[in-house]
Amino acid sequence: MNPKNEEDNKVKLTILYDNHPSPSSRLKADWGFSCLIQGLEKTILFDTGANGSILQENMSHLEVSPTAIDFVFLSHFHHDHTGGLEKLINLNPHLEILLPASFPSTFKNSLRAKNILIREITSFQEICPQAYSTGIIEGWIKEQSLVLEVPSGLILMTGCAHPRIVNIISLVKQFFPKEITLLIGGFHLAGFSSREILQIIQVFRLQEVKRVAPAHCTGDEASSLLQQEYQENFLDVTVGKGFEIQ
Repeated sequence: MNPKNEEDNKVKLTILYDNHPSPSSRLKADWGFSCLIQGLEKTILFDTGANGSILQENMSHLEVSPTAIDFVFLSHFHHDHTGGLEKLINLNPHLEILLPASFPSTFKNSLRAKNILIREITSFQEICPQAYSTGIIEGWIKEQSLVLEVPSGLILMTGCAHPRIVNIISLVKQFFPKEITLLIGGFHLAGFSSREILQIIQVFRLQEVKRVAPAHCTGDEASSLLQQEYQENFLDVTVGKGFEIQ
């Protein structure tokens, strides 16, 4: 087999849903998060935002076909991360849904009633080559995060980081003694004091987080302080933004 070239090694991340508006008036911003992951063996949609119509419209403008998605990876049960799922299933009934086993039985049974394949996640596991679930991370809201292996290290994607972002990073580093080349998603730092946020940023540095892309619920103060610290390694997240990581 021929070795993969650099282009093959790229993982593309596209923000389909976020509350930070795009410069393009065609794309709609709304409270929630969803990110498309391409370039692996499987195409993964991480969370679905709050509103299926907005998700569908943004996907259409970005020329993302619902039928091209293999997995939907749901981080946690909150509506701003699961609300777009029903519309998406109507567009692609062959999706496999990967969700924490702690999701309510009513939610899981409603999917089974539609003959939707679901995979209940409890512990750390590979979901496809180069992609892993952290398993359920305990906290005031139970949550799973997504880890992607790329040549430069790890991409760690979080939904809202309710179990605390530093705890999630620490857990991932136990599984993978590698640099986190990119930390992306909601860090749930709105309402934290500047002092607390700076202490968290120090942990990021100690844990070898090389680039950050704060989204959704991170908070304006935290995003500003992260930008000051990371400078050119701060990636600005808006609806429709794409990143290629290798």
